[in-house]
Amino acid sequence: MADDRVRSTKLKFKGDKGKKKRKRYDDLEEGRSIRRRDNDQDPDTWVLPEQANEIRGPTFIFHPSDPSPISINFSSTTNRIVLYSLDKAKNEDDSVPPPILEQVPNDVAQVWVTTRVAGSPTVNLRTGTGEGKFLSCDKHGLVSADRDARGPQEEWTPVIFPDGMVAFMNIYEKYLSLDEVAGGSLQLRGDSEEVGFRERFWVKIQNKFRKEAHEEERKRKEVTAPPKIDESSTKCALLVRHDFFPDLSFISRLYQTWGSGKVVLSKEDEKQVNRCSWR
Repeated sequence: MADDRVRSTKLKFKGDKGKKKRKRYDDLEEGRSIRRRDNDQDPDTWVLPEQANEIRGPTFIFHPSDPSPISINFSSTTNRIVLYSLDKAKNEDDSVPPPILEQVPNDVAQVWVTTRVAGSPTVNLRTGTGEGKFLSCDKHGLVSADRDARGPQEEWTPVIFPDGMVAFMNIYEKYLSLDEVAGGSLQLRGDSEEVGFRERFWVKIQNKFRKEAHEEERKRKEVTAPPKIDESSTKCALLVRHDFFPDLSFISRLYQTWGSGKVVLSKEDEKQVNRCSWR
């Protein structure tokens, strides 16, 4: 009978090794290597936060505006917020600006210092230059950085989206956004009710602060985890200290009660209880 199966026409030579199929565990190992590479980065490397609690310390906030990305700066000379075009570097030194996600601050005016109360979802954004003013927003949506002390209007709740971008919600449950005013210039506002393109920012922090957040989260889980109790060891310890508990029937009910108060003991348990009761 003729073999109707389709055969490969590719020539094979003796000694050739076939190409190994990529296994699923190879993909998992690649993912682990990427995470190890991120963990091995320099502590001062600027990285994207994966969780809201990682946003702390020196913080770089910029918006993917078109045609040029814009960073949120603070001018210590005028004590005002400045929206700075990140493509200006191209005009200053004729260099090509890096891709949007590879942008890093090159001036202290681009850096804010994020602080938070432990356990609180809100953060405070303080200028990294000048006398240290806090970013605030009033009930009318006016955003400024002229407050020396922090209060409710200086609190922001960062919200991280699946694509890694961040929105900042104020105490009035409105969002920080870029708004175009007369003449085509841009300004910061804090009165957007929904999150769209104008309300989404890229945020970068330093790698050492992301590691710090991971370590704090690990310790918190260890503290809040319920204690592990070895019931067999506890039972034996109580049986040994029978002098303090002459009536050990409560132990039997604690560990051997089924249904509505029915006590079921093994013969060995009955011997131990009887032995302790008469001593």
